[in-house]
Amino acid sequence: MTQRTYPQGVPCWIDTEQPDVEAAVEFYAGIFGWTFEDAMPTGAPGRYLIAKLEGNDVAGMASAQGAAAWSTYISVEDADAAVQRLVAAAAAVRSAPADAGEGGRSAALTDPEGAEFRLWQARRRMGAQAANQPGAWNFSDLHTADPGAAIKFYEDAFGWQVDDLGFAMMIRRPGYGDHLEATVDPGIRERQSRLAAPPGFEDAIAWMATTAPDEPPHWHVSFTVADRDQTVIDAERLGAQVLSQDDTEWTRTALIRDPQGAEFTASQFTPPSG
Repeated sequence: MTQRTYPQGVPCWIDTEQPDVEAAVEFYAGIFGWTFEDAMPTGAPGRYLIAKLEGNDVAGMASAQGAAAWSTYISVEDADAAVQRLVAAAAAVRSAPADAGEGGRSAALTDPEGAEFRLWQARRRMGAQAANQPGAWNFSDLHTADPGAAIKFYEDAFGWQVDDLGFAMMIRRPGYGDHLEATVDPGIRERQSRLAAPPGFEDAIAWMATTAPDEPPHWHVSFTVADRDQTVIDAERLGAQVLSQDDTEWTRTALIRDPQGAEFTASQFTPPSG
């Protein structure tokens, strides 16, 4: 099977920090069917687990002392050089580049509005190996108070383009569709054409939304689910709080806060064609 790879500037990985890792394992295994393997050597401080779906890497889970949250990683070829470039563009460093074992090298930064994002320089671990299928990562969304300023920063930082579709703002990494077509998804353009997807959707890597009142800027994570209503039932049964639900022409979604406080969206794809 061809391994999924991520060109520079494409979100490639997500993970969550959780105060009680074992409780988080029980919740996410119950809602998404994930299994877990320990990625840290015996005796290492803290824990880092790789969540898997049908044997494929889908997300990470780390022990943490602070609040639970989900993070999004953007692929870079050289984490140290990227940090220098981003700091010059007004980003701030939260965590300097450091090796994550043999898997790769990572860093954490905040954009000029304070939304945290992370960088991933892949070595042995290329990034999420399952995506856009039930139980796997769908997209990450940037919630920003100033879309104009955010567009300028991220376009300069990663070569992104942002298209206002009227109903949403789509973030594209030009050329990503070509990469997918040549590697893991040769039928991407034909499939999207049948669905009447927006122009350029093959290059879509994220979405942008304006923050609600009192909502801080942040990167938000969405997961694909087969049945939004069933996911809501399962989440509440497992101790989560369902904050809101929404139906659009393309999706049925639920905003969920997991039992330790990390928020994410569960999204069922319901295209107009049925």
